[in-house]
Amino acid sequence: MSEFFPYDEMTWPEVDALPRNTPLIIPLGEGYPMDRLASALGAPDRVGMLPPIPYGWTGSGLRVEEPLLSGLMHSLLDSLRDDGFSRVYALTPQNIDLGLGSSRITLPHPSQFRQADPLPAADQTDKVVLIPVGHTEQHGFHLPMSTDTLIIGAIGQGAAAAVPDQAVCLPAFPYGSSTHRASFAGTLNVQGRIFEDFWLGVVDVLVARGFDRIYLISGHGGNSSFLVNVVKYAGERYRRIFCATAWLHTSGTIGAAALEKHRLSKRGGMGHAGELETAMILHLRHDLTHMDRVVDEIDFVATPNYYMDWIEGGSLVANPPWDDDTATGAYGAGSVATAEHGRIWIEAAIAEKAAHVAEIHQQQKLREARRQAGYGLWGNKGSAA
Repeated sequence: MSEFFPYDEMTWPEVDALPRNTPLIIPLGEGYPMDRLASALGAPDRVGMLPPIPYGWTGSGLRVEEPLLSGLMHSLLDSLRDDGFSRVYALTPQNIDLGLGSSRITLPHPSQFRQADPLPAADQTDKVVLIPVGHTEQHGFHLPMSTDTLIIGAIGQGAAAAVPDQAVCLPAFPYGSSTHRASFAGTLNVQGRIFEDFWLGVVDVLVARGFDRIYLISGHGGNSSFLVNVVKYAGERYRRIFCATAWLHTSGTIGAAALEKHRLSKRGGMGHAGELETAMILHLRHDLTHMDRVVDEIDFVATPNYYMDWIEGGSLVANPPWDDDTATGAYGAGSVATAEHGRIWIEAAIAEKAAHVAEIHQQQKLREARRQAGYGLWGNKGSAA
Protein backbone atom coordinates (compact mmCIF):
# COMPACT_ATOMS: atom_id res chain seq x y z
CA MET A 1 0.00 0.00 0.00
CA SER A 2 1.38 3.41 -0.96
CA GLU A 3 2.19 5.92 1.75
CA PHE A 4 1.11 9.49 0.93
CA PHE A 5 3.18 12.11 2.75
CA PRO A 6 2.75 15.92 2.94
CA TYR A 7 5.62 17.50 1.04
CA ASP A 8 5.02 20.94 2.54
CA GLU A 9 5.48 19.73 6.13
CA MET A 10 9.07 18.72 5.38
CA THR A 11 12.22 20.80 5.73
CA TRP A 12 14.40 21.35 2.70
CA PRO A 13 17.12 18.85 3.74
CA GLU A 14 14.37 16.22 4.03
CA VAL A 15 13.18 17.05 0.52
CA ASP A 16 16.76 16.95 -0.70
CA ALA A 17 17.12 13.43 0.71
CA LEU A 18 14.14 12.06 -1.24
CA PRO A 19 14.95 9.61 -4.05
CA ARG A 20 14.54 11.51 -7.29
CA ASN A 21 12.09 8.91 -8.63
CA THR A 22 9.64 9.62 -5.79
CA PRO A 23 6.31 10.60 -7.36
CA LEU A 24 5.32 14.17 -6.47
CA ILE A 25 1.74 15.34 -7.04
CA ILE A 26 0.25 18.85 -7.26
CA PRO A 27 -3.55 18.46 -7.10
CA LEU A 28 -6.28 20.82 -8.18
CA GLY A 29 -8.41 20.70 -5.05
CA GLU A 30 -8.92 17.79 -2.68
CA GLY A 31 -11.16 14.74 -2.45
CA TYR A 32 -9.72 12.40 -5.06
CA PRO A 33 -9.85 8.60 -4.65
CA MET A 34 -6.34 7.99 -3.35
CA ASP A 35 -6.42 4.26 -4.02
CA ARG A 36 -6.93 5.03 -7.69
CA LEU A 37 -4.10 7.55 -7.62
CA ALA A 38 -1.76 4.92 -6.16
CA SER A 39 -2.85 2.49 -8.87
CA ALA A 40 -2.26 5.06 -11.63
CA LEU A 41 1.29 5.55 -10.31
CA GLY A 42 2.02 1.82 -10.17
CA ALA A 43 1.61 1.47 -6.39
CA PRO A 44 4.94 3.06 -5.33
CA ASP A 45 6.06 2.82 -1.71
CA ARG A 46 5.80 6.59 -1.12
CA VAL A 47 4.06 9.47 -2.87
CA GLY A 48 4.61 13.14 -2.00
CA MET A 49 1.48 15.27 -2.00
CA LEU A 50 2.10 18.97 -2.49
CA PRO A 51 -0.41 21.62 -1.34
CA PRO A 52 -3.58 21.59 -3.45
CA ILE A 53 -4.45 24.53 -5.69
CA PRO A 54 -7.53 25.89 -3.86
CA TYR A 55 -9.12 27.76 -6.77
CA GLY A 56 -8.55 28.93 -10.32
CA TRP A 57 -9.91 25.76 -11.95
CA THR A 58 -13.33 24.78 -13.26
CA GLY A 59 -15.53 23.72 -10.37
CA SER A 60 -13.48 25.49 -7.69
CA GLY A 61 -15.82 28.44 -7.22
CA LEU A 62 -13.37 30.89 -8.81
CA ARG A 63 -12.25 29.94 -12.29
CA VAL A 64 -9.62 31.84 -14.27
CA GLU A 65 -8.98 31.42 -17.97
CA GLU A 66 -7.41 28.01 -18.57
CA PRO A 67 -4.17 29.30 -20.20
CA LEU A 68 -3.42 31.24 -17.01
CA LEU A 69 -3.79 28.15 -14.83
CA SER A 70 -1.90 26.06 -17.36
CA GLY A 71 1.06 28.43 -17.25
CA LEU A 72 1.11 28.32 -13.48
CA MET A 73 1.02 24.51 -13.39
CA HIS A 74 3.77 24.16 -16.00
CA SER A 75 5.93 26.55 -13.97
CA LEU A 76 5.43 24.62 -10.73
CA LEU A 77 6.12 21.22 -12.29
CA ASP A 78 9.26 22.58 -13.93
CA SER A 79 10.50 23.67 -10.48
CA LEU A 80 10.39 20.08 -9.28
CA ARG A 81 12.06 18.81 -12.44
CA ASP A 82 14.83 21.37 -11.98
CA ASP A 83 15.52 19.74 -8.60
CA GLY A 84 15.97 16.42 -10.38
CA PHE A 85 12.61 14.79 -9.65
CA SER A 86 11.60 12.61 -12.60
CA ARG A 87 7.99 11.74 -11.68
CA VAL A 88 6.04 14.96 -11.18
CA TYR A 89 2.36 15.25 -12.00
CA ALA A 90 -0.64 17.51 -11.82
CA LEU A 91 -3.72 15.72 -10.49
CA THR A 92 -6.86 17.14 -12.12
CA PRO A 93 -10.58 16.43 -12.41
CA GLN A 94 -11.58 14.57 -15.56
CA ASN A 95 -13.14 17.62 -17.21
CA ILE A 96 -9.97 19.74 -17.16
CA ASP A 97 -7.20 19.69 -19.76
CA LEU A 98 -4.29 22.06 -19.14
CA GLY A 99 -2.11 20.85 -21.99
CA LEU A 100 0.16 19.00 -19.56
CA GLY A 101 0.37 15.80 -21.59
CA SER A 102 1.91 12.89 -19.70
CA SER A 103 2.46 15.12 -16.65
CA ARG A 104 -1.28 15.01 -15.93
CA ILE A 105 -3.18 12.36 -14.00
CA THR A 106 -6.94 12.71 -14.20
CA LEU A 107 -9.40 11.16 -11.74
CA PRO A 108 -13.02 11.68 -10.71
CA HIS A 109 -13.44 14.68 -8.42
CA PRO A 110 -16.45 16.03 -6.47
CA SER A 111 -16.39 19.26 -8.53
CA GLN A 112 -17.51 17.28 -11.58
CA PHE A 113 -20.76 16.37 -9.88
CA ARG A 114 -21.47 19.30 -7.55
CA GLN A 115 -20.61 22.88 -8.37
CA ALA A 116 -18.71 24.59 -5.56
CA ASP A 117 -20.13 27.72 -4.00
CA PRO A 118 -18.72 30.91 -5.52
CA LEU A 119 -15.53 32.26 -3.96
CA PRO A 120 -16.24 34.71 -2.45
CA ALA A 121 -20.02 34.46 -2.03
CA ALA A 122 -22.10 36.64 -4.34
CA ASP A 123 -23.61 38.58 -1.41
CA GLN A 124 -20.19 39.77 -0.19
CA THR A 125 -19.54 42.43 -2.85
CA ASP A 126 -19.62 45.24 -0.28
CA LYS A 127 -16.58 43.79 1.49
CA VAL A 128 -12.83 43.87 0.92
CA VAL A 129 -11.67 40.58 -0.56
CA LEU A 130 -8.54 39.47 1.27
CA ILE A 131 -6.36 37.24 -0.91
CA PRO A 132 -3.57 35.56 1.09
CA VAL A 133 -0.70 34.47 -1.16
CA GLY A 134 1.84 32.23 0.54
CA HIS A 135 4.49 29.95 -0.87
CA THR A 136 6.05 26.50 -0.62
CA GLU A 137 9.76 27.10 -0.12
CA GLN A 138 12.70 26.24 2.08
CA HIS A 139 12.95 27.78 5.54
CA GLY A 140 16.27 26.56 6.84
CA PHE A 141 16.85 23.34 8.73
CA HIS A 142 14.04 23.84 11.26
CA LEU A 143 10.87 25.18 9.59
CA PRO A 144 8.52 23.50 7.12
CA MET A 145 8.13 24.34 3.46
CA SER A 146 4.60 25.59 4.29
CA THR A 147 5.80 28.39 6.60
CA ASP A 148 4.71 31.34 4.44
CA THR A 149 1.32 29.83 3.64
CA LEU A 150 0.54 28.91 7.26
CA ILE A 151 1.38 32.40 8.47
CA ILE A 152 -0.41 34.47 5.84
CA GLY A 153 -3.43 32.15 5.92
CA ALA A 154 -3.77 32.65 9.68
CA ILE A 155 -3.39 36.41 9.32
CA GLY A 156 -5.93 36.66 6.49
CA GLN A 157 -8.54 34.50 8.21
CA GLY A 158 -7.90 36.29 11.48
CA ALA A 159 -8.43 39.71 9.91
CA ALA A 160 -11.66 38.61 8.23
CA ALA A 161 -12.90 37.19 11.56
CA ALA A 162 -11.96 40.43 13.34
CA VAL A 163 -14.01 42.61 10.95
CA PRO A 164 -16.58 40.21 9.44
CA ASP A 165 -18.81 43.05 8.21
CA GLN A 166 -15.91 44.59 6.29
CA ALA A 167 -13.87 41.72 4.84
CA VAL A 168 -14.03 38.23 3.41
CA CYS A 169 -10.97 36.01 2.98
CA LEU A 170 -10.15 33.52 0.25
CA PRO A 171 -8.26 30.30 1.08
CA ALA A 172 -4.52 30.83 1.29
CA PHE A 173 -2.81 30.19 -2.04
CA PRO A 174 0.29 28.04 -1.43
CA TYR A 175 2.53 29.00 -4.35
CA GLY A 176 4.48 32.13 -5.20
CA SER A 177 7.66 33.32 -6.90
CA SER A 178 11.21 32.50 -5.76
CA THR A 179 14.04 33.76 -7.89
CA HIS A 180 16.54 32.13 -5.51
CA ARG A 181 15.08 28.62 -5.77
CA ALA A 182 18.15 26.92 -7.23
CA SER A 183 20.16 27.40 -4.03
CA PHE A 184 18.23 25.01 -1.80
CA ALA A 185 16.17 21.95 -2.69
CA GLY A 186 12.40 21.88 -2.51
CA THR A 187 11.49 25.48 -3.28
CA LEU A 188 8.74 25.92 -5.87
CA ASN A 189 8.60 28.86 -8.26
CA VAL A 190 5.94 30.48 -10.40
CA GLN A 191 7.82 32.59 -12.94
CA GLY A 192 7.19 36.29 -12.44
CA ARG A 193 5.14 37.14 -15.52
CA ILE A 194 3.10 33.94 -15.19
CA PHE A 195 2.47 34.84 -11.54
CA GLU A 196 1.34 38.35 -12.50
CA ASP A 197 -0.94 37.11 -15.28
CA PHE A 198 -2.60 34.57 -12.99
CA TRP A 199 -3.36 37.09 -10.26
CA LEU A 200 -4.56 39.71 -12.70
CA GLY A 201 -6.87 36.98 -14.02
CA VAL A 202 -8.21 36.47 -10.50
CA VAL A 203 -8.84 40.21 -10.22
CA ASP A 204 -10.64 40.10 -13.58
CA VAL A 205 -13.02 37.43 -12.28
CA LEU A 206 -13.73 39.29 -9.03
CA VAL A 207 -14.38 42.61 -10.77
CA ALA A 208 -16.72 40.90 -13.25
CA ARG A 209 -18.69 39.59 -10.27
CA GLY A 210 -19.06 43.07 -8.79
CA PHE A 211 -16.21 43.21 -6.25
CA ASP A 212 -14.42 46.56 -6.21
CA ARG A 213 -12.17 46.34 -3.11
CA ILE A 214 -9.39 43.78 -3.32
CA TYR A 215 -6.36 43.33 -1.04
CA LEU A 216 -3.58 40.93 -2.07
CA ILE A 217 -1.67 40.05 1.10
CA SER A 218 1.60 38.15 0.93
CA GLY A 219 3.51 35.93 3.33
CA HIS A 220 6.54 35.66 1.04
CA GLY A 221 8.95 38.43 0.12
CA GLY A 222 9.52 37.11 -3.40
CA ASN A 223 5.87 37.80 -4.24
CA SER A 224 5.92 41.45 -3.31
CA SER A 225 7.32 43.19 -6.37
CA PHE A 226 5.13 41.10 -8.69
CA LEU A 227 2.01 41.87 -6.65
CA VAL A 228 2.82 45.57 -6.96
CA ASN A 229 2.72 45.12 -10.72
CA VAL A 230 -0.61 43.30 -10.46
CA VAL A 231 -2.26 46.16 -8.58
CA LYS A 232 -0.81 48.68 -11.04
CA TYR A 233 -2.21 46.74 -14.00
CA ALA A 234 -5.55 46.36 -12.21
CA GLY A 235 -5.74 50.07 -11.45
CA GLU A 236 -5.23 50.92 -15.11
CA ARG A 237 -7.69 48.31 -16.31
CA TYR A 238 -10.47 49.07 -13.82
CA ARG A 239 -10.78 52.72 -12.92
CA ARG A 240 -13.53 52.30 -10.34
CA ILE A 241 -11.95 49.71 -8.05
CA PHE A 242 -9.40 49.92 -5.26
CA CYS A 243 -6.92 47.05 -5.54
CA ALA A 244 -3.99 47.13 -3.14
CA THR A 245 -1.08 45.17 -1.72
CA ALA A 246 1.61 45.76 0.92
CA TRP A 247 5.16 44.67 1.70
CA LEU A 248 4.60 41.39 3.54
CA HIS A 249 2.83 41.46 6.92
CA THR A 250 3.75 42.84 10.34
CA SER A 251 5.61 45.63 8.59
CA GLY A 252 3.27 48.62 8.89
CA THR A 253 2.93 50.92 11.88
CA ILE A 254 1.19 48.35 14.11
CA GLY A 255 3.44 45.44 13.19
CA ALA A 256 6.69 47.42 13.27
CA ALA A 257 5.91 48.69 16.78
CA ALA A 258 5.19 45.15 18.00
CA LEU A 259 8.40 43.82 16.49
CA GLU A 260 10.49 46.56 18.04
CA LYS A 261 8.89 46.11 21.47
CA HIS A 262 9.33 42.34 21.76
CA ARG A 263 12.18 41.20 19.50
CA LEU A 264 15.25 39.67 21.12
CA SER A 265 17.47 39.66 18.03
CA LYS A 266 19.25 42.66 16.58
CA ARG A 267 18.84 43.92 13.02
CA GLY A 268 19.42 40.95 10.71
CA GLY A 269 17.74 38.49 13.06
CA MET A 270 14.42 38.44 11.20
CA GLY A 271 15.29 38.11 7.53
CA HIS A 272 14.03 34.61 6.62
CA ALA A 273 13.39 31.62 8.89
CA GLY A 274 14.66 33.90 11.64
CA GLU A 275 13.12 35.07 14.89
CA LEU A 276 9.79 36.31 13.51
CA GLU A 277 8.79 33.39 11.28
CA THR A 278 10.10 30.82 13.76
CA ALA A 279 8.07 32.41 16.56
CA MET A 280 4.92 32.49 14.45
CA ILE A 281 5.22 28.82 13.46
CA LEU A 282 5.96 27.89 17.08
CA HIS A 283 2.63 29.51 17.89
CA LEU A 284 0.66 28.15 14.92
CA ARG A 285 2.20 24.70 14.40
CA HIS A 286 4.62 23.80 17.17
CA ASP A 287 4.63 20.23 15.86
CA LEU A 288 6.29 21.35 12.60
CA THR A 289 9.05 23.39 14.26
CA HIS A 290 12.37 21.64 14.91
CA MET A 291 14.16 23.88 17.37
CA ASP A 292 16.92 21.33 17.83
CA ARG A 293 17.95 21.95 14.21
CA VAL A 294 18.06 25.77 14.27
CA VAL A 295 21.16 27.39 12.82
CA ASP A 296 21.40 31.15 13.35
CA GLU A 297 22.83 33.04 10.40
CA ILE A 298 23.12 36.78 10.88
CA ASP A 299 26.16 37.63 8.78
CA PHE A 300 24.30 38.98 5.74
CA VAL A 301 26.57 41.23 3.68
CA ALA A 302 25.19 44.57 4.88
CA THR A 303 25.94 48.17 3.99
CA PRO A 304 24.03 51.30 5.02
CA ASN A 305 21.70 51.19 2.02
CA TYR A 306 21.26 47.42 1.64
CA TYR A 307 20.62 44.98 4.46
CA MET A 308 18.30 42.09 5.33
CA ASP A 309 15.70 42.15 8.09
CA TRP A 310 11.94 41.65 8.13
CA ILE A 311 11.33 45.29 7.35
CA GLU A 312 14.09 45.78 4.82
CA GLY A 313 15.93 49.08 4.88
CA GLY A 314 18.13 51.19 2.69
CA SER A 315 17.50 52.75 -0.66
CA LEU A 316 19.06 49.99 -2.78
CA VAL A 317 16.92 47.25 -4.31
CA ALA A 318 18.91 44.20 -5.40
CA ASN A 319 18.73 40.41 -5.63
CA PRO A 320 22.17 38.87 -5.03
CA PRO A 321 22.51 35.07 -4.76
CA TRP A 322 21.39 33.62 -1.47
CA ASP A 323 24.55 31.53 -1.53
CA ASP A 324 26.48 34.71 -0.65
CA ASP A 325 24.79 35.05 2.72
CA THR A 326 23.49 31.73 4.02
CA ALA A 327 24.75 28.17 4.07
CA THR A 328 21.55 26.71 5.56
CA GLY A 329 18.79 28.72 3.90
CA ALA A 330 18.10 30.84 6.99
CA TYR A 331 18.68 34.56 7.45
CA GLY A 332 18.33 35.42 11.09
CA ALA A 333 18.27 34.20 14.68
CA GLY A 334 15.58 31.55 14.94
CA SER A 335 17.04 30.22 18.18
CA VAL A 336 15.68 33.13 20.25
CA ALA A 337 12.10 32.74 19.00
CA THR A 338 9.28 31.97 21.44
CA ALA A 339 5.69 30.85 20.86
CA GLU A 340 4.45 33.71 23.06
CA HIS A 341 6.12 36.30 20.86
CA GLY A 342 4.69 34.47 17.87
CA ARG A 343 1.20 34.91 19.31
CA ILE A 344 1.80 38.60 19.96
CA TRP A 345 3.10 39.18 16.44
CA ILE A 346 0.30 37.21 14.76
CA GLU A 347 -2.23 39.29 16.69
CA ALA A 348 -0.41 42.49 15.67
CA ALA A 349 -0.40 41.37 12.03
CA ILE A 350 -4.14 40.67 12.18
CA ALA A 351 -4.82 44.07 13.72
CA GLU A 352 -2.67 45.70 11.04
CA LYS A 353 -4.57 43.99 8.20
CA ALA A 354 -7.92 44.85 9.79
CA ALA A 355 -6.83 48.50 9.90
CA HIS A 356 -5.84 48.28 6.23
CA VAL A 357 -9.28 46.90 5.42
CA ALA A 358 -10.91 49.93 7.03
CA GLU A 359 -8.61 52.24 5.08
CA ILE A 360 -9.39 50.50 1.78
CA HIS A 361 -13.10 51.04 2.44
CA GLN A 362 -12.41 54.68 3.22
CA GLN A 363 -10.36 55.15 0.04
CA GLN A 364 -13.03 53.59 -2.13
CA LYS A 365 -15.84 55.58 -0.51
CA LEU A 366 -14.05 58.93 -0.81
CA ARG A 367 -12.92 58.29 -4.37
CA GLU A 368 -16.32 57.13 -5.55
CA ALA A 369 -17.93 60.23 -4.02
CA ARG A 370 -15.59 62.41 -6.08
CA ARG A 371 -16.35 60.47 -9.23
CA GLN A 372 -20.07 60.75 -8.70
CA ALA A 373 -19.69 64.49 -8.11
CA GLY A 374 -17.87 64.88 -11.44
CA TYR A 375 -14.51 65.86 -9.95
CA GLY A 376 -11.93 66.96 -12.54
CA LEU A 377 -11.93 64.81 -15.66
CA TRP A 378 -14.70 62.65 -14.19
CA GLY A 379 -17.04 65.51 -15.07
CA ASN A 380 -16.27 64.90 -18.73
CA LYS A 381 -16.18 61.11 -18.63
CA GLY A 382 -19.15 60.57 -16.38
CA SER A 383 -19.30 57.01 -15.13
CA ALA A 384 -16.69 55.61 -17.51
CA ALA A 385 -15.29 52.32 -16.22
